[in-house]
Formats: sequence, structure tokens, C-alpha cells
Amino acid sequence: MTVAAICIASAVSAQDLVKLSLAEARKIALKNNTDILNSQADLEIARKKIWETTAIGLPHFDITSDYQFIPKVPSLPATFMDPNADPDEVVELGVKQNITYNFTVSQLIFNGAYIIGLQASRVYFDLSKQGFEKTMLDVNETVTNTYHMIQLATESRKILSQNLENINKTLYEISEMHKQGFLEKTDVDQLEVTANNIRNALNQIDGNLDVAYKLMKIQLGLNDQTTIELTDVLESNEALVSSSVSLIGEPFSIGNNVDFKLTETSEKLAKLDYKRELTGFLPTISGFYQHQEKWKSPLFDFAPKDIVGVSLSLPVFSSGERLAKVAQKKLSLEKTQNTRALVSRSLVMQASQYQNDVKLKLEKLQIQKKSNELSDDIYQRTLEKYKQGMASSMDLMTSQNQYLTNMTNYYQSIFDLLSAKSKLEKLFNINQETEQ
Repeated sequence: MTVAAICIASAVSAQDLVKLSLAEARKIALKNNTDILNSQADLEIARKKIWETTAIGLPHFDITSDYQFIPKVPSLPATFMDPNADPDEVVELGVKQNITYNFTVSQLIFNGAYIIGLQASRVYFDLSKQGFEKTMLDVNETVTNTYHMIQLATESRKILSQNLENINKTLYEISEMHKQGFLEKTDVDQLEVTANNIRNALNQIDGNLDVAYKLMKIQLGLNDQTTIELTDVLESNEALVSSSVSLIGEPFSIGNNVDFKLTETSEKLAKLDYKRELTGFLPTISGFYQHQEKWKSPLFDFAPKDIVGVSLSLPVFSSGERLAKVAQKKLSLEKTQNTRALVSRSLVMQASQYQNDVKLKLEKLQIQKKSNELSDDIYQRTLEKYKQGMASSMDLMTSQNQYLTNMTNYYQSIFDLLSAKSKLEKLFNINQETEQ
């Protein structure tokens, strides 16, 4: 994690106000986002799985203890062992109570499934790393979209607030003219309706901003008391157009796509799973050493204290069970190969579709930008004419509604283009924040 990101994280916990650029917001999300934390846990589980699998083939040392109680210990007349012994005397062949301690060291010598399992555990770790990368890309996209949503809503609110201020000034002037008998009350009421429309639009934006900020806090893993302030300015139209045009002409390298990497790794796992099933026909060989101690040793104890041995398990006949398992794994491998081929074709199609989407969104933005400028100009001219008595209140309301609609469409087209760009960048795996 970079020094800047550490400082940002410290600021988050130390104060209620957090000022964030888009890059800083992404860094915090990659550290605190719940999906990221869960994906990191999955990655660590996969790392531990490698050692778990490795340890199967390393020496194992076990200690076991058994307690035995024999209600009636077998015995023989003492004369059986010594003809001169007392005829009433007996020799016990065991002990009534005893505790046995077994110390065992075992070592796997050969097991085909173990060898394949070692390879599979490392491939599974690669799969988890790619899953973690995909989660980071998903978080990048959601944080970026929310950041842009707040930027656009804030900019829209700023413009509407200025318009409301101008309307209120005009409303005051019109009200004074009405008091002097120069205008009818209908004109004043109509302008009041216009002002109320803008207030409603501002209230709607405020509600959307509140939801967007709460969403960003969840995405960044911040508490509810934290206040977020965005520091990046909205990308200019020229810069947005330039970066969009560059993306439209960007060649698609499927090898960089995380979904394609995931399908490739899944296919490797399926191949190893198939090979593992084939090893079911091979023998398993293991060695062991065992040492035994007893709390009480019987008079006659023929069991050796130390045993060294080798165990061999050779599968001979299973009525076709193993063959059926192998056939299933082979079919699963073929399914995985089919999926990889399908994903490959789908990603190429998506690349073309997303680039075309960016192109269409760019063209729409340019049209909406022109429409917004024209409707703003019409509204301002109509407002001046209204002040001079050359336009009716209905004309003013019509131009104002037209302006508000076009302004909403304009900012929506910016957001649509930014979202389309974000999707394309994620697909191409470019301009992504992947370092914590």
C-alpha cells in the first residue's frame, strides 16, 4: 500500500471530513470494501490449502493411548511352568488393568492423487488470485460510477441554484410591478410556479445526492458519521471526447481480460481433476515406524516394542466404479473447454458491442450538449422578453420546462458515456486501480 493511501486511511479514522479524488476513493475501497475483504480471505484460504495439500506427503507423527481392563485374566497352573511349584499357585497370562502408549511415524512414499493434488492446489491459488483481481475491477467500476454520479448531481445542482436565484430576483421585480398595477396576478403566480419547479428539482437532486453519498460510504467501508468531499473536477467535454475516441480505437487483447483468465485456469483445474481420477488405478505406498510402551508388562509379552513396515494398497477390481468416475471427469473437462471457447467468443463480441456503445453515447452527448445550450439560450431570451412584457407567462414556463428537460438529458448523457467508458475499461483491463 502506498504512503499516500496510508495517510488517507489514517485520515478516515481520525476525522469526520474526508476529501477524496477518484484515485484516492479507489484506494480506500481496495482496502476497506467488504467484497474486497472477503475476496482477500478466499485468497488466504487458497494459500493455506497449498500447505494443507503439501503436508499430506510429509512425515506424520502420532501418539495414541489405550486403556484396557480385563475382568477375568486368563491363567495357568504354576506347575505347568514349574513342576515343583505349589499346585494351588497360578500364573496369570496378562494384567487386569493396563495402559498402552503407541508412538507412530508415517510417511507417504507414492500416491498419484497426491502428486496431482499438489499441482491442483497451486492452480487453485492462481484461480483465487484471479477472482480477487475480478473483485477489484468490480469495486473500481462501482466506485467510479458513484463518484461520477455525485459529480454530475453536484454540478447540476449548482446550475439550478443559480437559475433559482435569477428567478427569485425576477419574481421580486414582477411582484413589485403587480403591486403598481402594471401586471396581473396570474403573471406573478405563473413565475412562482416556475420557481417551485426548480425547487422541486433541487430537492430531488438533494435526495439523490444523499443516497449516492451513503452508497459511496458503503463502497469505501466508511462509517455513517464520515463526511465525504470530492476533490476531482468534472472532466471537460473536450477531454471526455478525446478519451472516448481513444477507447473506441483501442484493440482488444483477450489475454488481459480477467474473465478469460478465469476460464483458462478453470480448464487447467478440470484437466488436473481428470488426471487425479486416472491415478485411482495406481497403487499407494507408505512407510511407518511404531514404538509401543505399556504401563504394566505381563509376565509373557511376545509383542515387539518397535515395528518398521511398508504398506501397499493396490486397486484391483471395482465393478466399473473407477471407470465411471473417470468418464465423468472427462465430460466435465469437455464442458469446461466448451465454456472457455464460448467465453472467448462472447468477450470478442462484448468488446465490439461496448466500443459501439461508447461511440453512440458520445454522439448522443454531443447532440444533448448542443440541445442544452440552445434551450438555455431560449430560456434566457424568453425570461428577458417576459420582464419586458413581450412574452407571456406560458411562454416562460414552456421554455423553462424545455430547459430543465434538456439539462437533465445532458447530464444523463454525460453519466451514460462515463459508465460506458468504465465498462469498456474494465473489459479491456486498462486504467484500473489494482494496488492496495
